Amino acid sequence: MYPEWTLMAKPVSLQGHYATDLSRHPQLDIDVGAVRDIYSESAISVREYETIDDVDIDLHINISFLDEEVASAWKVTRTEPIILRLRFSLSQYLDGPEPTVEVFQPNCKDGFCLGVQLKRILSMFISNQWKHLSNEFLNAQQRKRHSWFKAGGTIKKFRAGLSIFSPITKSTVHITTRQLIQLFFSSQALIHCKSIPTLEYGFLVQVMKYSEQRIPTLNDYCVVCDEQHVFQNGSMLKPAVCTRELCVFSFNTLGVMSGAAEDVATGAEVVDLLVAMCHAALESARKSIIFDPYPSVVDPHDPKSLAFNPKKRSYERLQRALDSITSIREITQGPYVEIKKQMDKLDPLAHPLLQWIISSNRSHIVKLPSSRQLKFMHTSHQFLLLSSPPAKEARFRTARKLHGSTFAFHGSHIENWHSILRNGLVNASYTKLQLHGAAYGKGIYLSPISSISFGYSGKSFWSFFLCTIPLKLTHFMFLSTVITSKDLQKHGNIWVCPISDHVCTRFFFVYEDGQVGDANINTQDVRIQKEILRVIGGQST
Repeated sequence: MYPEWTLMAKPVSLQGHYATDLSRHPQLDIDVGAVRDIYSESAISVREYETIDDVDIDLHINISFLDEEVASAWKVTRTEPIILRLRFSLSQYLDGPEPTVEVFQPNCKDGFCLGVQLKRILSMFISNQWKHLSNEFLNAQQRKRHSWFKAGGTIKKFRAGLSIFSPITKSTVHITTRQLIQLFFSSQALIHCKSIPTLEYGFLVQVMKYSEQRIPTLNDYCVVCDEQHVFQNGSMLKPAVCTRELCVFSFNTLGVMSGAAEDVATGAEVVDLLVAMCHAALESARKSIIFDPYPSVVDPHDPKSLAFNPKKRSYERLQRALDSITSIREITQGPYVEIKKQMDKLDPLAHPLLQWIISSNRSHIVKLPSSRQLKFMHTSHQFLLLSSPPAKEARFRTARKLHGSTFAFHGSHIENWHSILRNGLVNASYTKLQLHGAAYGKGIYLSPISSISFGYSGKSFWSFFLCTIPLKLTHFMFLSTVITSKDLQKHGNIWVCPISDHVCTRFFFVYEDGQVGDANINTQDVRIQKEILRVIGGQST
């Protein structure tokens, strides 16, 4: 029996009398049924355009596994599936033209950058698979599937294998075939995200499985070339372009940069903060070490060359462009279009550099409203700072279940933050990045006492225009969650964590000249912990 279809009204066609002789290819029916068997009835919807021999297949990808914070950083709605829309030939299916691909979320109208990246990935995947696909080939693959349910077949063996760990009882006898299939697929989950799923359950299931593999690790790969990033401390939260020149040249055509205008308009304080950090790193005597990454910016007058090139660094030219950004931000607080116009007049490289500063930030920074600020920190410049991608956050949560966790502070000089936000908090002990000593060994230095970390943040004066309001910044530090395993070395109030995966950033604090946090703040104080938990919504550490 054919699966249920949604039949669209037939549009008028000069060839309508030929098209009506066409029918759905039976392999398409089989593949649609397989999606419903393995997932659910609601996991797929079908719209048939019979008179033009087309059919739209909508695959609903569940992304509820994403944390709310990650979903916010990626600008997706975790409670709503991502829709993959594939358009096939109704009568030819896999023997017809290569399907077109659309990726969207119904309630995400603008700036769906994740969809742009995922569409590119799936288009490449489908194109590569299509070279070898045909209805006959797939039918042969699926005949193997039927052996799963025969005596000695895969499902029979898998069911028997379960009894090794959990002897079959009356209750386990009633495990449904769908549950067994889902369990079988989940047991195959620990594979590389680019591994090609089996075709035994059809092409549509293969596309869904590949999508499910790729979505949690999108931040690990360049949005242009889809090659893995190489970062000092693993991947960061937000997807980004790599520094390969070809990728930089084609980056603007992807549409990922379209969100920059919104960021400048709605997150002006965060943008100004990013510019100040960039300034501090560039003016540091250690800039050759800590100004990392160096910008990759296409020359607006010559799209075939880079105005700022990591292979040919010019700190002097970069400083001039950055000064132009700062001077415009000092005097202009208006529509983004006006800011861009003023920058272009002053320096043609100022606006492209600003775009790079915004887009290269791979952490999620949001200014906290006063109702969600930690009053005991005595600064109004408080931000939510998240940099852990889903994979690292998952490892962190697993470790937390085993060992527990607590809160601790970390202070670092302002010149280091340009790199921290893009490369992560690295274990700098005994490396050229080390600024302070490592008296207690190698690792990330933390403290439950705010005044200790405050001292490590150093004191320097940086002129900073916060939405045209001049400020002098002196200290930067953040509050993190750290795993309390035996690896965490506690030397009084100085803690050393040698495992970077065991530290996740939560809040970021900026202090002006004259502002000093409460020296008596101790994260081990029950009252302090309750206040922190209240601010983050009652979640566990």
